[in-house]
Amino acid sequence: MSIRLLIVDDHPIVRAGLRSVIERRGFDVVAEAASGEEAVALASDLHPDVVLCDLRLGEGIDGVETTAALRSAPRPPAVIILTTFDHDAQIVRALEAGAAGYLLKDVATEVIAKAITDAAAGALVFGPDDRRLVEALRAPRVELTPRELEVLRRVDEGASNREIAAQLFIAEATVKTHVVHLLEKLGVPGRSAAAAEARRRGLI
Repeated sequence: MSIRLLIVDDHPIVRAGLRSVIERRGFDVVAEAASGEEAVALASDLHPDVVLCDLRLGEGIDGVETTAALRSAPRPPAVIILTTFDHDAQIVRALEAGAAGYLLKDVATEVIAKAITDAAAGALVFGPDDRRLVEALRAPRVELTPRELEVLRRVDEGASNREIAAQLFIAEATVKTHVVHLLEKLGVPGRSAAAAEARRRGLI
């Protein structure tokens, strides 16, 4: 029996291109959705085996939230995330929400076909260079406060403690304390390492 697919993307041209590629490979595209909300509704009625879901869907719920909703259904489909950038921090969140893996939108047709077949069989969809994502998922979850995340984003932008203090309207000593806590939680020796580790973990 052919694998049944639902395509979720807010761009009609992208959906049409994916449908053409997928159907030529013998898969059955049961529907297309332009939003996460529409995808969840269609999936509950049509029960696709695999959902190809864009990471960024414009207004409404994004690919991460759509994945979580689809995976919590009584008959959850495998979800493959579609993205333009392989360093997008949201990818890790989508995997944590239950996605089977991700594809870049410019991958070859045979890669898409194999990913669909593998995901339908219950396998994770990872390319040969995606080891960092596996490692990020296996790493202990780091919980940061909203203020720590604000400081971390500015550290990643290269701002000094004084600049961060001025931007957030807090004392420079308070910024220093937040930075110390960030280094401890991320297990790194310095600011640049903290930013790199945060990106690896999908925190920023």
